[in-house]
Amino acid sequence: MPINPLHPGEAFIAFWREAHYATLTTPRPNGTPHVVAVGATYDPEAGLARVITRKQSVKVRNVLAAGEQGTRVALCQIDRARWATLEGLATVSTDPAAVAEAVRRYEERYQRQTTPNPDRVVIEIALTSAMGRA
Repeated sequence: MPINPLHPGEAFIAFWREAHYATLTTPRPNGTPHVVAVGATYDPEAGLARVITRKQSVKVRNVLAAGEQGTRVALCQIDRARWATLEGLATVSTDPAAVAEAVRRYEERYQRQTTPNPDRVVIEIALTSAMGRA
């Protein structure tokens, strides 16, 4: 079922606030999908999903390989019969304020403290569509 990612409804938002991990699918330079487990946060007010990671990760390299305009990705989480997918245009940010906001949201969602990491970046996904059954 299509969902407006900026106005998804309370059940969809609540599902993304629960501490579930997700998969992030990024295209490799050869076009094949790279799927990896991630912690992610969803911010419908900003129209963003965020994934914190190391700047050396394959997912970051895949996003950067697409150029400054970014690349289309999918972020999906599942819990039994409930599932939710967010899609959008991913870019990588090294901006300290953007990384700090992503870390804050991650720690809030997963109720755990991250360790400082000078190689941390954030993949920001400007959301274009969503679907699911929450």
